[in-house]
Amino acid sequence: MQFSLWKRILIWGICLLAVIYALPNAFYPRVEKHNDAITRIEKTGETPELAADRALWPNWAPSKIVNLGLDLRGGAHLLAEVQVADVYKARMNSLWPELRKGLSAERATVGGVRRVPAPDGELRVQIEKPEGLAKAMEVAQGLTSPVISLTGVGQRDYAVAGDGNTLSMTMSDAERAATDDRTIQQSLEIIRRRVDEVGTREPTIQREGTNRILIQVPGIGSAAELKSLIGTTAKLTFQPVVSRTTNGTDLPGAGNVLLPSLEEPGVFYVLEDAPVVTGEDLVDARPEFDQSGQPSVGFRFDPSGARRFGDYTAENVGQLFAIVLDGKVISAPRINSAIPGGSGIITGHFTVESSTNLAVLLRAGALPAGMTFLEERTIGPELGQDSIDAGKLAATVGYVAVAVFMIASYGFFGTLAVIALALNIAMIFAVLSLIGATLTLPGIAGIVLTMGMAVDANVLIYERIREELRRGNGPARAIEIGYEKAMSAITDSNMTALISTAILFFLGAGPVKGFAVTLTIGVITSVFSAVLVTRLLVTTWFAWRRPKTIVV
Repeated sequence: MQFSLWKRILIWGICLLAVIYALPNAFYPRVEKHNDAITRIEKTGETPELAADRALWPNWAPSKIVNLGLDLRGGAHLLAEVQVADVYKARMNSLWPELRKGLSAERATVGGVRRVPAPDGELRVQIEKPEGLAKAMEVAQGLTSPVISLTGVGQRDYAVAGDGNTLSMTMSDAERAATDDRTIQQSLEIIRRRVDEVGTREPTIQREGTNRILIQVPGIGSAAELKSLIGTTAKLTFQPVVSRTTNGTDLPGAGNVLLPSLEEPGVFYVLEDAPVVTGEDLVDARPEFDQSGQPSVGFRFDPSGARRFGDYTAENVGQLFAIVLDGKVISAPRINSAIPGGSGIITGHFTVESSTNLAVLLRAGALPAGMTFLEERTIGPELGQDSIDAGKLAATVGYVAVAVFMIASYGFFGTLAVIALALNIAMIFAVLSLIGATLTLPGIAGIVLTMGMAVDANVLIYERIREELRRGNGPARAIEIGYEKAMSAITDSNMTALISTAILFFLGAGPVKGFAVTLTIGVITSVFSAVLVTRLLVTTWFAWRRPKTIVV
């Protein structure tokens, strides 16, 4: 029955913050326009219309709101399958010129060479002299390198085999797995960059299974529009560096362009406007290790790009060479030597993770493989509004029903439980807003379910208080024992609920995860509100009124 002052301040402080951070959701359209206006002002500058929208909500007040999912806002849904076999074919095609060059240098031993048809992911070459097969395999083995992945330690990227006068090179299983993972990550990066350009809020772009990508974009017109947007190719260029500066207002001069650095905020590069090669010439980019064993990034151009790249690097040794993606310099390495083969390596202070990320960025100019859309849906905004209205109605009916039951069953103590339930709902929305969660219909279902579960703890406590009163204990003692003895049952029931929600979250997908998130938050906040908030309300009332008897 005793609460120290710091506990009272902490509990009421948490409740007050919950109400403050949940409040913007009660004025959703106004706060949303306010947030959108601030974002657009930062990008394009202030206009009277944007200033009016920004004034709809105080700048000093919290303005984070719960993001509405696809089923509540409307938008487009796509499920795409990435054709990873396209990458295998491209890798073999790009490897053939290097292998042919290496074998040509050993013509006296192997004789003439020619490529013969083979399945995707395999390079098959016939040599003129069968006795030179061992030498040919040695040359091919020299083109392999270690697989850069946690599961491929100690393995090579290509497996070399020979039979008679035929040499074959295939991607190893470890390299296939690493390539599949890089391909999906590159596809995710490209799609995210394309989708983000339209300014939609909180798109869902995530990997599904081994080679599928789920794309959900609220607020976009149709699935066809989304497919067209994803098909857009990012602009990747390799341009000569004129100078480096920290002044973003410098005039670059005729024939030059001033671009910001992606990795170094506040740094700008003056580049020649005409690129030497573009992303259309890039065949591959992947993480590697340099001669010192340090993480780096290797890249390879097609024959046309390789020729232009080789000529430029031969004439500009020691100069910086910028890699530009969507108008930003992602890297500006120095040319240490001529690179005539169409492939090169970018070194620097990389970790394995950063080299992998840079390789992804290098390939983010174009989809690394084709995509087949297995499922597409368009959800209209009217249907989304209907879902919101239905969710509001369900939540209101649920709250009123629970409130009537609690007040009818426990009178004044039931009223205190209803007050705590209102604070519990505020806490749920406050947490969802702060973590930037996306609310969907299953999420609303989780909140409605939480309303019923939240008063379970109060029912256990109040029934225990009734039992102690029947045993003849006084009001203060009955309340103290009621809260103390009910805690074990409350803890057990909520722990099992958390275990269930954890299973739903880690094994479920999409809407199931949304349900699990809101239910998890609801379970945690309901314990806080049902045990601590109601107990503080009860003890505060008891200390004020000092009743001789109580009715629960």
